[in-house]
Amino acid sequence: MLAGERDLDIVLYGATGFVGTLVARYLARVGAGIRVGLAGRSLDRLQAVRDTIGGRARKWPLIIAELNQPAALREMAARTQVVLSAVGPYSRLGLPVVAACAAVGTDYADLTGEVPFVRESIDRYHQLAIDNRCRIVHSCGFDSLPSDLTAYALHRRAVDDGGGNLADTTLVLRAYSGGYAGGSISTMVELMRIAAEDPTMRRMLDDPYSLSPDRSAEPELGTQPDLPLCEGSAIAPELKGLWLGGYIMALYNTRCVRRSNALLGWAYGRRFRYSETITMGSSVVSPFIAAMFNMGIAGASRFGGEYLRLLPRGLVDRVTPAPGTGHDEGPRGYYKVETYTTTTTGQRYRATMSQQGDPGYRATAVMAGESALALVVDRDRLTDRFGVLTPVSAMGEVLLDRLPAAGVKLETAQLN
Repeated sequence: MLAGERDLDIVLYGATGFVGTLVARYLARVGAGIRVGLAGRSLDRLQAVRDTIGGRARKWPLIIAELNQPAALREMAARTQVVLSAVGPYSRLGLPVVAACAAVGTDYADLTGEVPFVRESIDRYHQLAIDNRCRIVHSCGFDSLPSDLTAYALHRRAVDDGGGNLADTTLVLRAYSGGYAGGSISTMVELMRIAAEDPTMRRMLDDPYSLSPDRSAEPELGTQPDLPLCEGSAIAPELKGLWLGGYIMALYNTRCVRRSNALLGWAYGRRFRYSETITMGSSVVSPFIAAMFNMGIAGASRFGGEYLRLLPRGLVDRVTPAPGTGHDEGPRGYYKVETYTTTTTGQRYRATMSQQGDPGYRATAVMAGESALALVVDRDRLTDRFGVLTPVSAMGEVLLDRLPAAGVKLETAQLN
């Protein structure tokens, strides 16, 4: 099917999962005039989702496409402008959909926060996507859009002010209230298992530039730890008295942001050093809590897979939440991140991004839905950058407009 004959704007693959259903609800609410199709492996479950949503969704076509049927996936991708994939863990389930989109020249977006999956997507399909002029855009949810977009907003602010390039830059997760998706937990388990089984993969996970488009061209900036531990004033005077520890999603997010810098021609600068932290409070025990938290993340990342290898995989799968399940706190959930930077001219800036809604669920549904809409509605505003991309390198300018209009607060401020 030729691009001009595509009868759909967005196909949501994995619409029957917990997050997928929330994305479908969001598109039904805000996507007036957008032609949406729901795709998955079970017709009955797709029909149930469509019936539950109701309204304009009643006219949405249902598409059956199994992951082990490449021809069916290509046919699905050829019908639409964008495939939005909500199927995880992506390391196990994601590549067939990427392959189909790259093959037929269809834009793609997902919610992944998995270094091995994105690295394999780059290695296999980046050039094919360039050749077929399509965008494979990973990480369009809470992983890792706040990270990617606040760094980009700081870059834009510094450029507008003539403030130089970005240098030391740190995201601080200041507030978070929400549940954890079954797919996210399955992803963590899968990454621990992969790292334990493959030393090469372990080295890749340890490399701060493991998602770079050109590893040899990256600057040597010394250590950039994934699990920093410090008192807040070491990052910014505004954080004095707070203790900061490592943020578990930094293991992916930092690499995503560094890839954005490289894909943009190192627009943030060649001295851009990036890390992520989470606040642990200001009490006398806060530094100990932060240290223990870091040890727990490091231990799980480094040695957790060794213990998993001793257990039957079926047992591990039975005692962990299944992909597609979740517990949504709904509108009671929220998050707030602050990203601080000092530029090469000594200027200091802060970008703040916050949103109501459970970060891993409703907030992610908004971010994913708006990313898909950006690829469709604002296609003429996008650059001619194709391949395996980050959210910012694919549609940074458009997202700076779309997300605030969708209820996401994003602002920058000069601090000196």
